[in-house]
Amino acid sequence: MSSLRPLREAPPVLEEWYRRHLGPGIHDISSSGVHPYTFAEIRELCRIPAEDLDAVVMDDSVSQGGAGIRQAIADRYAGGDADRVLVTHGSSEAIALTLGTMLRPGDRVVVQQGIYHSLGHYPRAAGCDLVELPAAAVRDGEIDEDVLEGLVTPGTTAVIVNFPHNPSGATLSPQGLKALTERTAAVGATLVWDAATGEIAHRWDVLPDPAARGDSVSYGTFSKTFGLPGLRVGWAIAPPELITSVFPLRDRTTLFLSPLVELVAERAMRHADVLIGTRAAEARRNLVYLTEWMAQHEDLVHWTPPEGGLCASPVFRELEEAAAGPAAVERFCLELLSRHRTLLVPGTAFGVPHGARLGFGGPEEDFRAGLAKLSEFLRTRGAAR
Repeated sequence: MSSLRPLREAPPVLEEWYRRHLGPGIHDISSSGVHPYTFAEIRELCRIPAEDLDAVVMDDSVSQGGAGIRQAIADRYAGGDADRVLVTHGSSEAIALTLGTMLRPGDRVVVQQGIYHSLGHYPRAAGCDLVELPAAAVRDGEIDEDVLEGLVTPGTTAVIVNFPHNPSGATLSPQGLKALTERTAAVGATLVWDAATGEIAHRWDVLPDPAARGDSVSYGTFSKTFGLPGLRVGWAIAPPELITSVFPLRDRTTLFLSPLVELVAERAMRHADVLIGTRAAEARRNLVYLTEWMAQHEDLVHWTPPEGGLCASPVFRELEEAAAGPAAVERFCLELLSRHRTLLVPGTAFGVPHGARLGFGGPEEDFRAGLAKLSEFLRTRGAAR
């Protein structure tokens, strides 16, 4: 009999939901990214001729990432310092490698409420003492000063946040980011900053990467605002000593990326303004339409308009008024999917019991069709009450 013991932790609600329910012919208005480009589009927009692809030698890359892609990321986000860049298989690997290396049992770690599941998983798995930063403490671009001082105290190892927040779209203003970085530095904590959708802002300007200097750690990805989720490339920006300290773990797992993938990623990063700008313009048109849609359905749903990113977290009044438990919103989303082939992610994936994640980064025609189906579903349910 095998002595191996099965893992007991359940899969994250978000990933399991997509595994079970995302498929062809579905109106997907749940995603937190823009809609993907085709490879033909990428080759044209990023100027990748066939001879460049043919010239790639299918050899090993290096643990930190190839020099070209690291420098391209550094030039955009890290002040040109490629030694601060680690290139990974999506930002999920960057999170796993850095948090899995830097955290120890008993470390005091502040984690934002409703954060992306990987960002909370690794502190828990390491046996850290977790303290939650409440969502309500983030208002008008700043974290409530009393809450910030009460949570980020001397002895805190790390403060893990995601701005723009997925799924609410809340974010910080430049002043809010300044206050957060100053507080974490004052107590000797490491700021861990997930900016997966940081390139798309609605209320304030795009924020600078706080990990470009100092001891902060940040994560980025080609999956959200670049429209390249299938490329599976992400990165961490961190102090060089942290990057080299992850190598023993990486040497025993993924080793490095493909040089072919790194070439495409490098060209995409060098043409980021085109890739992001095109999709961001579409997302902003969708957001205008969504804002009007919300106003027309305020008897059935309410929301806080997103300040950044590509998704929002509407709350359904029917579920809220009934004080329904977490399972009710999952049944709600399953019924929407069954009747209208329209997909939302239930708020149970983010600790929102009466709402869902609604993404507005998709193609305009598909997005409007999905909202029309959601409208029909809500009106039908409202008439039956």
